[in-house]
Amino acid sequence: MKNQLKLSVIVALVFCLASLSGFAQSKNSAFKHGEELTFKVSYGFLDAAEAKMKVNPHVSTINSNPVYKIDVTGQTLGIFKLFKVNNVWGSYLDTAKIIPHQFYQHIEEGKFRKNERIIFDHKKGNAMVRLYDKENKKVVETKDFKVPSNVQDIVSGFYLLRTMDLSKYKKGDTIAITGFFDKEIYNIKLIYGGKEKLSTSVGDFDTFMFTPIMPSNKLFKGEHPVTVWVSDDENKIPLKIKARLVVGALNMDITEAKGLRN
Repeated sequence: MKNQLKLSVIVALVFCLASLSGFAQSKNSAFKHGEELTFKVSYGFLDAAEAKMKVNPHVSTINSNPVYKIDVTGQTLGIFKLFKVNNVWGSYLDTAKIIPHQFYQHIEEGKFRKNERIIFDHKKGNAMVRLYDKENKKVVETKDFKVPSNVQDIVSGFYLLRTMDLSKYKKGDTIAITGFFDKEIYNIKLIYGGKEKLSTSVGDFDTFMFTPIMPSNKLFKGEHPVTVWVSDDENKIPLKIKARLVVGALNMDITEAKGLRN
């Protein structure tokens, strides 16, 4: 089971590590309803999976609050289909405050299933975690957690990053991350690595480069094993994520971008 789960755990982690949690509310001029980003996930020379980040084209509401419904999906490809991974991480993101009202994940890996929903109450500083059965119909466990003000989930945090003024940072600056995932609060730091030119399937870009300071773990190799590149333009789209693993390397490269705001 550990080997079967490794790919999806890594994909979730790199998205989580790319999520900046700012404490001030940000104005969004970077993305809109209907945006869709597609990535190829490769392990060594093999195409391991395809990941998509989709902003639903229709307006949703949570407790009368207009929200973006955002889904991040991952499916294995080629020989990796033997692991039968089909996962969804989603967030209902407040269109004005850029904070999550709800987060959900549906994990399908072989015979393993996990269906979970988190309901955030930012005024009370509470996150209610509901765990559902394998058919995602019946609640089997409910638990409340105290969380910091304006805490992000692993999906919403990345979209918050895109609303921030990244040009104000200098190379070597450290940026704090606060997120809630898998019943835990994560406080991780990112180092801004400066700007770098990058060629991709969707064009050539000037980019902002970030490297997280990783907690001790058995998946990644080296002191700073993960690097994230974000476009230095009005859209601030993720272009590439590279992770050095204990065995081999994982790369996520953008292959298609549709419905961009700018």
